[in-house]
Amino acid sequence: MDGDFIGRHPFTRRQLRASGINPALVRRRDYVQLVTGVWVHRDNRDDLALIRAALLIHPDDAFASHLSAAQVLGLPVPDSAFAHVTVTKQEDRHYRPQIKPHVTTRPRRVVVVRGIRTTDPIATFIDCAGWLSLVEQVVLGDALVEKYGVDPAELRRACKQSTDYYAGLARIAADLVRKGVDSPMETRLRLLIVLAGLPEPEVNVVIYWEDGTWRRRFDLCYRGIKLVVEYEGRQHALSSRQWHSDIDRREELDDEGYRILLVTSAGIYDEPGRTLHRIRRQLILRGMRQVPKLDDRWREHFAA
Repeated sequence: MDGDFIGRHPFTRRQLRASGINPALVRRRDYVQLVTGVWVHRDNRDDLALIRAALLIHPDDAFASHLSAAQVLGLPVPDSAFAHVTVTKQEDRHYRPQIKPHVTTRPRRVVVVRGIRTTDPIATFIDCAGWLSLVEQVVLGDALVEKYGVDPAELRRACKQSTDYYAGLARIAADLVRKGVDSPMETRLRLLIVLAGLPEPEVNVVIYWEDGTWRRRFDLCYRGIKLVVEYEGRQHALSSRQWHSDIDRREELDDEGYRILLVTSAGIYDEPGRTLHRIRRQLILRGMRQVPKLDDRWREHFAA
């Protein structure tokens, strides 16, 4: 079929005409209208199709921003009902039920990812602060640091220097971002602990053999009292090889005086209070001094 955009990406009637293709093509059942005036082949309606469509009806200097930018960058954010697009002039905004247009007069650093103009990772983090909860924002920040190699100190500095409307919220979240976090659930578990006022565990702790070679890595660890707190995902329960490996690992660590406390998704989403009491109890039993009482602030961010 003529016109490479027809085969792979959303397109407009104007593009059809420019390519010499009859606009009646869009009446065929295998084409889907994403927004008014923009279609895509049914087989190519991927996770970024709506964002591409939104950009098509805006000027060439428009770019994906906010939650849409995070999606383009491959960062974990909740699904959004809108495609977020930013332009530089008020009159360039085009409203559709599925599009949230923004306008900025400030210079923005734009990168191209998967063929889409989008804000860079740090600008995306700041923009998203007005659309995400604190926990979701830190999940985004931890993933951003890991995926794009951004130093947490650099992220905090950028948030502090920013004059954007939501920079204050971004700064609060940036202070909680850590390097070396493997998954959103690990972030949620750490935040549950921290927001309850308990001492923050170290992230991504590695222990070595006597000759200095790598031995074990812990998600979250209180090194001084040899307490390890780890998120237990379903993949461990479903993988026989992983299951047996974990048993061997835990027996070895038990012999060395470590205590491994496992937390499942239910312990974060359904019973966070019970999880906190489990962790606090182990902190006390293993000899940590002056373990604080639980702070009820965690209830603002996790379902009790």
